[in-house]
Amino acid sequence: MSFLTGVWDAIKVTSLIEWLAVASSVIYVILAAKRLITCWLFAFVGSSLFVYLCYIGELYLESMLQLFYVAMAVVGWISWRNSRPENTNIKKWGINNHVLNILISGLAAVIFGSIFDNYTSQVNPYLDAFTTCYSLSATFMVTRQILGNWIYWIVIDLVSIYLYAQRDYNLTAIQYGIFTILAVLGFLAWRNEYKNQVIRR
Repeated sequence: MSFLTGVWDAIKVTSLIEWLAVASSVIYVILAAKRLITCWLFAFVGSSLFVYLCYIGELYLESMLQLFYVAMAVVGWISWRNSRPENTNIKKWGINNHVLNILISGLAAVIFGSIFDNYTSQVNPYLDAFTTCYSLSATFMVTRQILGNWIYWIVIDLVSIYLYAQRDYNLTAIQYGIFTILAVLGFLAWRNEYKNQVIRR
């Protein structure tokens, strides 16, 4: 009970910026699961706010990641808007693509984690590098409507819960708990749509 009380007390003093960032980001995930192009508008707003929050929280890699999200929100909007009907279908990566992605993202996480561990005051450099590098590839997968993106997000979101809680961004930690649930629902929704596409062919 004391844990819940502590969380509630922390939420009550949460800044307006964090509230807006969390709300925008949650709406983004919900709309992305429904494959609605307006998701990218909320992604742009939420990520822009998190650039600032992560920077002042000394999560420098995460701040850079959020800046990348801002750019990818623009790319995602353009990509989805300009997609031809035949390119709007959900796609599925083969095992080779996933293995390659895991190896490259993992190697990048180790390299960036080491750099920020040795040369900055970065908090949890390797965890931050992990969420950053895998989020980059997962976001790309969303813009290309790759089904497996949701599996990556489930893992990333679970790690992010701990990462943000450590910096006393309790509302954001709760947000990532919500994201984990939404990622599961998003995967199920996209998988059903993918199955329907296969049947229609």
